[in-house]
Amino acid sequence: MLSSQLPSFNLAIAPLKTAQGSCPPDYAIWVLQAPYTGGYVHQDCPWSSSLGEAWQQWQQFFAVNPLPLSPALAAVGSSTSIDHLPDLEQSWPRSHSSRLMQELGLQLWQWLFSGAVEASFAQSQGIALGREVPLRLRLDIRASELIPLPWEIAQPRIGKAALALAPQLLFSRTTCDVDPLVLRRAQRSLNILLVLGKPQVEGDWASVSSPLLALDDEAQRLRAVFETGPSTSCQVPYQFDVLMQPTAAELTQQLQRQDYHIFLYAGHGATAPDGGLLFLGEETRLSGTELAQILVRSQVTLAVFNACWGAQLDSHGDHCIPRSSVAEVLLHHGVPAALAMRDAIADTEALSFIEEFAGAIAQGHPIERAVAIARQQLLTLYKFNQPAWTLPVLYLHPEFDGYLLETPSPLSPDQMPTELPEDASTTLKGPQINAYLTPQGSSASSKSGFKLRGGLMRLGRSQENEGVLEEPWVSQHHAEIVRRHVPQQSPSYVLRDFSRYGTLVQQEGDWRKIHHQEVVLTSGMILKFGSSQGQPWQFRLAE
Repeated sequence: MLSSQLPSFNLAIAPLKTAQGSCPPDYAIWVLQAPYTGGYVHQDCPWSSSLGEAWQQWQQFFAVNPLPLSPALAAVGSSTSIDHLPDLEQSWPRSHSSRLMQELGLQLWQWLFSGAVEASFAQSQGIALGREVPLRLRLDIRASELIPLPWEIAQPRIGKAALALAPQLLFSRTTCDVDPLVLRRAQRSLNILLVLGKPQVEGDWASVSSPLLALDDEAQRLRAVFETGPSTSCQVPYQFDVLMQPTAAELTQQLQRQDYHIFLYAGHGATAPDGGLLFLGEETRLSGTELAQILVRSQVTLAVFNACWGAQLDSHGDHCIPRSSVAEVLLHHGVPAALAMRDAIADTEALSFIEEFAGAIAQGHPIERAVAIARQQLLTLYKFNQPAWTLPVLYLHPEFDGYLLETPSPLSPDQMPTELPEDASTTLKGPQINAYLTPQGSSASSKSGFKLRGGLMRLGRSQENEGVLEEPWVSQHHAEIVRRHVPQQSPSYVLRDFSRYGTLVQQEGDWRKIHHQEVVLTSGMILKFGSSQGQPWQFRLAE
């Protein structure tokens, strides 16, 4: 499914430059993308002292290796009991761990979704509900001290699902300042490379007890997921290869020999300034920065780290080092998706998660939904008041739609797209009109142009589009042209922009930029996608 087909709500958090050094610090929260024009709102939000205290106590109770709290955030907290924190409902007794988990989730939601942002989010949810599709929600955190917080557990109120578990949401984190993606087309099969690292780490890198991992058992269980899944009708063709404790050269050679869609690492990990560390073998350690070069060159779509600390930032003194987790480093280098653990995870928990996640991917779910399904499994097995379900963190590139697989074939009747035969006409009288998009100066029959079929033409750099525009400033799913029928009138044609940089439209000799807007097209109109330096295209109507 194209990203433009799902309504998206992208939210960013950044420290206010004018407030640097203030106590408590101030942050800007604004909407980067919304499914309606009025949804692009902004508000300033000071850090909440009660939230800082809840996070501090949550770490002390749940975190294996608690991160140092930023001095600005720590200054607003105190050492009072969790019972002094604001609580919305106290109608029944709860264990201390459950109370900690719930209080932090409630306060994360209250701080993130308030004022104009809350109204915009509610309206966006309503639009998605009206279309009977999930709302894609992405969180872009540009303040390194806020990245370690478990935003995935935020919940609107007691009894409601957490952000990363809600069935009507597709939740992930994202990050800014990334290069445009060059994605391979979604596949009908999956090629998976499982890399088994060193089963036990000793010495200086074993910051906590390093148990012996059952990596062979994990490989067998994952292979069984694809061979004997719960619903063979949903299974896809796959290739599952295992590489045990490779050197960096052996890993590179394997990725060059075969096109892999998923890179899966099982083993030990550690935090480090250049994207963490992975322990592949006795003498082989690989940083996130080094691994990124290999994965980007091999065009791997999804990197999964079933290891500790993969989504955790490294720290220096009292400060977290920005972009130092392996998940973020991979995204900044151009890997479309990265899934890793925020803290230490037990071997049994890791096996349960990855087995359920692989099964959901094999059934064709988008990556966000597959993570949610596997997270629900952790919550069921290890309970709400335990941290296991809070550990997975998913990062997706802003232009990646989260789909690894095309819709499996054959389709069920409710999945089949509606198609119109080429020689059919939906009007009872009058000539049949065809719409074309061609390079300026070429004819409507030009082989380099595109014809609107079935009333819809999707445009962008992705090979999934009907009109593929291979220019670097064009978004993967940039825009679409739609034919609209009005009773007793000729059809009208509308261009809808979904892109990062907008679309330029020439009207009466002047150029106009539209961005996340619609414009009515007339025959002969000139368009440029993403940049004024781009290829000019002409929209044409012909009998």
